[in-house]
Amino acid sequence: MAENKGPACTPRRRWSLERVLFALAATMTLVSVTLALLVSPWFLALTAFVGVSQWMYVTLGDCPASLVLRRCGLQEASR
Repeated sequence: MAENKGPACTPRRRWSLERVLFALAATMTLVSVTLALLVSPWFLALTAFVGVSQWMYVTLGDCPASLVLRRCGLQEASR
């Protein structure tokens, strides 16, 4: 009997810290823009916070979300 080597049989890898941060930033940006259109333009401040946090991660290696996610057990892709 031949073994099935399809995608359903490959072990799943956990998402890296960078991937989770990217998904979180994209989700928060979409939510804040939607809220700015539907509720109040002040929700664009959330978009600005997300952008500043991304630059903090790029330049300093940490941002508020990365500190929380590391405490939850996520590791960077290079580790």
